[in-house]
Amino acid sequence: MHNPDVIVIGAGIVGAACAHALAHAGQSVLVLDALLGGATHAGMGHLVVMDDNPAELALSQASLGQWHAWAPRMAAEAPHTAFHACGTLWVAADAEEMQEAEHKRQRLQAHGIACDLLGAAQLAALEPVLRPGLHGALRVGGDGMVYAPSAAEWLLGHAARPIRVEARRACRIDGRRVHCEDGSVHEGGAVLLAAGIHATQFCPELPLRPKKGHLAITDRGSATVHHQLVELGYVKNAHQTEGTSVAFNLQPRPTGQWLLGSSRQFDTLDPAVDNAVLARMLRRAMEYVPALADRNAIRTWTGFRAATPDGLPIIGRHPEHAHLWLAVGHEGLGVTTAPATADLVVASLLGTAPPTDPAPYAPTRFAQEYAA
Repeated sequence: MHNPDVIVIGAGIVGAACAHALAHAGQSVLVLDALLGGATHAGMGHLVVMDDNPAELALSQASLGQWHAWAPRMAAEAPHTAFHACGTLWVAADAEEMQEAEHKRQRLQAHGIACDLLGAAQLAALEPVLRPGLHGALRVGGDGMVYAPSAAEWLLGHAARPIRVEARRACRIDGRRVHCEDGSVHEGGAVLLAAGIHATQFCPELPLRPKKGHLAITDRGSATVHHQLVELGYVKNAHQTEGTSVAFNLQPRPTGQWLLGSSRQFDTLDPAVDNAVLARMLRRAMEYVPALADRNAIRTWTGFRAATPDGLPIIGRHPEHAHLWLAVGHEGLGVTTAPATADLVVASLLGTAPPTDPAPYAPTRFAQEYAA
């Protein structure tokens, strides 16, 4: 493959899903990435239907369907993807949050998403590690989790036609050409930029803002957790636009370890762990799961979400560059929404019918930023 149909910049979960879908559509694909990991290696891999607005719900719901369709193949061909349909429990700490759980249930069920409310006693029986006194939870059974780095590898290695992956750091896009730091130049029929927060290095006009997050993983213990546990206050914290916030988010790993989040800090690209923020996050988690005090955090790390002003990703052709497509700005939902993002990219690039309305994610909605 000398000149591929599409050059994808970024081998994270979004770039890998797009490359996979493009190959399935008959395109020859070259993926360029320095293989440093990025957000895909840093995140939790929570596959979750989010419903803060109709566009987010449409993208995440369509994607969850694809993840479940892929699951049997991933289990057979790449068991290290660790896909597990564990479901999510949105935990309500008080009566007000229980009301929000009911509103969330109504929104999800209106779109055909199976979920149910649990009272305090039911919640305690399902997840006895949670502290007493919680009011209940909303259970969304179709949610799941995946080990995203292995899932990205599977997408790149198990496509309908071979995907060429090269460990090169792209540094400049010039029409159909991509220039790399090692001096190599690659030309394709089109270029897809799926480089997360680093996309602004190629297109400074993109309105992407970094949101730094911390994660910690514990050692093994005797207590078990069966669902992804998230406090209902997470949604409010996730959409703050200033300051530093933390929220309880616990994922049970197949190893018996617990993966803990989450935090958000704005406008920094310093990868160092901020011990004050990490301490706040862990204290918050122990408010919900006191047994955490009996475990050790054996590794802590950070990652960077790429956020847009309206909280939705940028998917489609760049308004000012005829041969450049974008798949960036997924913030904390990149793993979840990668499959539906890929389908929208394929439809836009090949001129086929989109699987869902592309307008909410169109790059043209930020026309003022591009013009600047």
